[in-house]
Amino acid sequence: MAEALSERERTILRYIVHNYIQTAIPVGSRWIAKYLDIGLSPATIRNVMADLEFMGYLNHPHTSAGRMPTDRGYRFYVDYLMEVEHLQDSEQDSIQQILSPVDDPEELLRESSKILGRISHQLSIITSPRFASGIFEKLELIPLSSSKIMVVISLKAGLVKTITMEVLSEIRREKLDELAQIMNGRLSGLTLLEIRNTFFDRMKDISTEQTGLVRLFIDSVDKLFDDVPEVEKVHIGGTRDILSQPEFEHPENFRSIIELLDNQQMIIHVLEKKDLKVGDVGVSIGSENSDEALKHYSILTTDYSVADVNGSVCIIGPKRMNYPKVVPLVDYIARTISSMLS
Repeated sequence: MAEALSERERTILRYIVHNYIQTAIPVGSRWIAKYLDIGLSPATIRNVMADLEFMGYLNHPHTSAGRMPTDRGYRFYVDYLMEVEHLQDSEQDSIQQILSPVDDPEELLRESSKILGRISHQLSIITSPRFASGIFEKLELIPLSSSKIMVVISLKAGLVKTITMEVLSEIRREKLDELAQIMNGRLSGLTLLEIRNTFFDRMKDISTEQTGLVRLFIDSVDKLFDDVPEVEKVHIGGTRDILSQPEFEHPENFRSIIELLDNQQMIIHVLEKKDLKVGDVGVSIGSENSDEALKHYSILTTDYSVADVNGSVCIIGPKRMNYPKVVPLVDYIARTISSMLS
């Protein structure tokens, strides 16, 4: 598609997309002729715009209106025409000043989502590291009472998950230590997802041991070796900022973003489907999103890394998004989180 447009067509498409992003107003041929010094008459520009519309890069809201980008137009702009901006030193300094004093990892993610939303004026979403992708290091079994034990699962990334479990009868500390040693020997070096999928096969030869604890673990494997609860994984910022966008002056669009905010499970599902390397910023525009609720939005996503586990940094906003500014911003926030959590 990069070679499908002439230089004249690319220049006019770039100008239309750029101006529509800035103003939310369809762009007309007379405006382009007046402010874009390319030596073309309004009539010639109208012909070029008509060609771009025929090819699916532009459309217009009504007959006498100027043109605005389609999903295909935005995609061509993002892939081939936009010039990525550098994050301003003042913005970088502001981000560092706010995040540097934060010691708690979850608080760092919450503050990062707020900053990302405030600077981008879009909906910002940052997920906690995906626990299930981490490498298992060790498991500890700690007696709490005659009928309760605490299971402490540690990952090589430094993350820890604790779960309280009910047992049928009191289990001696020596027996708990023995069972923990057996499981550590069989599970060490695996991801939690691998453990969840193969736990029965790895433990079936001792599934009938007298305490019943291994059987309990087999029955509770999804709870033990899954991620933290979904509600704890998502940090959302920018809710006020995105509502200042012109698109949300219409009640229907306003309702759609509120419904999106209420559906955190769908957001997590969308982010988990993104297959990105750390450092890449994926851009999904309008109809490229498989979920119907996201057809009118663009999604920018990248991952940050903490040792051997990743979390996601995401922007959701109108397709009329300032991609040259937001793409490097998402990347910078992700790299900052990686640095501060490592």
